[in-house]
Amino acid sequence: MTLYYYFARKFLWLFFALTGVFLVLLLLFDLVEHLRKFEVSEIGFLKLFQLMLLNAPKEIYQILPLIMILSSLTLFLSLARSSELVVTRASGRSALTSLLSPVGVALMIGLFAVSTFNPIVAATTKKYDELSTLYRQGGNSVLSVSRDGIWLRQGSATGQTVIFAERSNHDATVLRDVTMVSYAAEGGPIRRIQAGSAELVEAAWNMENVKLWPLGRGLNAEASSQVHATYQLPTTLTRDQIRDSFGKPRAVSIWELPRLISQLEDAGFSARRHTMWLHMEAAQPLFLVAMVLISAAFTMRHTRFGRTGLASLAATMSGFGLYYIRNFAQILGENGQIPIELAAWTPPIASVMLALGLLLHMEDG
Repeated sequence: MTLYYYFARKFLWLFFALTGVFLVLLLLFDLVEHLRKFEVSEIGFLKLFQLMLLNAPKEIYQILPLIMILSSLTLFLSLARSSELVVTRASGRSALTSLLSPVGVALMIGLFAVSTFNPIVAATTKKYDELSTLYRQGGNSVLSVSRDGIWLRQGSATGQTVIFAERSNHDATVLRDVTMVSYAAEGGPIRRIQAGSAELVEAAWNMENVKLWPLGRGLNAEASSQVHATYQLPTTLTRDQIRDSFGKPRAVSIWELPRLISQLEDAGFSARRHTMWLHMEAAQPLFLVAMVLISAAFTMRHTRFGRTGLASLAATMSGFGLYYIRNFAQILGENGQIPIELAAWTPPIASVMLALGLLLHMEDG
């Protein structure tokens, strides 16, 4: 058991070290990117640094498979150079048995990432999106789904508009039985609009069968009301922003995803993208295990055999290839071209089976 604890501890320290290195690099790249996107003279460097810190967990979470495969490569190459694998085999333990420690650590890291780190990433991503929209546009846009209908809020430097619709199409770009209340930048209501329908076009809502009430101190709203067959209200919302306002899957905790999926389906919206993400997250620990096994398949040999660099390159490229296939399958699943369960679980299971086949071939011939 002492040997297995030694391998596990060494792998864990390598994983943390590489995570720290990538975190520093990502912060440096983020600094350049945020300096390009935001005016430091307007928002200040402190808020810019806050945005960088909020974005860092999402970036680390995205490259977790890359960190895992590099940690595995570093572990097995160091064990091969020091002849520790040779000593392990000489003591009567097979190489496959020696893999139990790093595989167990990878599985625990994957479970921790999905169960604990995922909600942290979701919270920081949501906060980052809100603050970045606020700093760039002076306001934010939010969508909320309920059983009575949907609520939208669009914002700009001139004020906010709250939108309620009893019904809509699948992506909330065409609304029915709409009520809109506009607020000034100071916070007071200035206008109420009721319309039979509203359709989102370029930078505006096109409404039909509209009645408009001006709101303000000393005004008789009903006496000053206006009726229009058509009316156009400017908006900063876009189709993509509304789609993302349903809740970017990565901005929703895995523990909240089932409830959100149920709400979206009850309201008549497509929840396929969120369901796909839920299965992808559930399969994440298995995919991280596959990354460890792929690294082991190419590097668990003594350095005297040569071609260590070529073996490391082959392992890295294999990991990138499997990661690409996994993302491609995710796109197919989101678009409905293949079943969600098949898209989410086939790549990690196939990766594990492929890595085990390579290991058995190299160890036993």
